Formats: sequence, C-alpha cells, structure tokens
Amino acid sequence: MGNSTAYPVLRTTDAAEAYAWGERLRALLAHCEDEVGLGAELLTAADVRRTAEVLPGARFHYVDARTGPTGEYLRFELDPRTADDAALEPHLPLDVTVDVPTGSVEERFAAAVGRGRGTATVDWRGRWPDDPETGSVGSPKYDGVQIVFHGDSAQWGAWAAHHTVFVHAGKFGDERRARELAEAVGGEVLGEPQLGW
Repeated sequence: MGNSTAYPVLRTTDAAEAYAWGERLRALLAHCEDEVGLGAELLTAADVRRTAEVLPGARFHYVDARTGPTGEYLRFELDPRTADDAALEPHLPLDVTVDVPTGSVEERFAAAVGRGRGTATVDWRGRWPDDPETGSVGSPKYDGVQIVFHGDSAQWGAWAAHHTVFVHAGKFGDERRARELAEAVGGEVLGEPQLGW
C-alpha cells in the first residue's frame, strides 16, 4: 500500500522533447511492465478527436458525473472519431484512461495530447536495476517513469504551459538514484520530491 516518490527531472514546453526524455529514462529500467498507462483530460473537440485516432477502441468518460431525468448515471456514447464539433461540445470535458502494450502508441499519444489543452500522462512502471554499491534495490511496485503533459504534479494538479518528466524511485524515495538516472540522460533533479502513483 502507499504511493511512490516522484522526482521531477525535466520541464519543457516541447512535448516531443519530454517524450524523448521519458523514453531514454524508460530504457534504463531493469524491467518495464508489458503495459503502459495513458490518461488525458480532453477539453476541446479537437483534443477528443486526435486522442480517439490514437486510441480507437478506448472508452471516453465525462470528467464530472452526469445524471439523467430519473437520476441514472449517463455514459458518453458517441464515437468521437466521427462526431462533429457541434455533437461533441455539449459533452466536454471528457477523459480517457487506458493501459496499452508498451511500445505501441505512446509516441503518437504524446504528440496528440502535447498539442491539447488538458493535462495528460504516460506512465511506464517497472523496476530500476539493483545497485550493490549503494544498497539500492529496485521496487517493481513503485519504480518507473512518468511524463505529465501540461502539468507539474505527478498527481495531476493545475494546468501548466510546460510538460514535466518524473522518475519514480521507491516508496520512501531514493534521491541519489533519481539524481543518477537524471544525470544519465543529461538532466538533474528539479526540486522537492512529490507524492507519486
């Protein structure tokens, strides 16, 4: 139980740069899970349509629960790939959260949400290599790499004009490991650790 500790290691306004850094860090994992978590808050019809093109089978949801006249919960039922702006706009904002095979659509997803107006994330979970010299051991439940598009919080906070890449290193944190990982891709730890996933 509990959350990981996340260390910000890059802030940039370039979504492609954020994605490239995330990929380089992911390559340093001793083990990466077979599935990657993708999530996005979609504020415009264009955001919805771009994301639906990348994730054609994904289920989109209302950000805030909506109820019908008899109190039943409503589901978003339109096909976002074919619905026009006039049909989509009354349903906004929407969100989507899916797990997909690692290495399948992350780059296309990053390009789609990086141009968007909402917050989004790519979460690669795995395990960092053990380091006998320092006594650091990888933690499959808490290790990984996260890119937060349009935000600076690993927990999805307020919107920001930039994108942030995080190294998740253990439940109780491992700043030395985070610093070494950031340095391995040409960066550094940028500020205080945060509550992670």
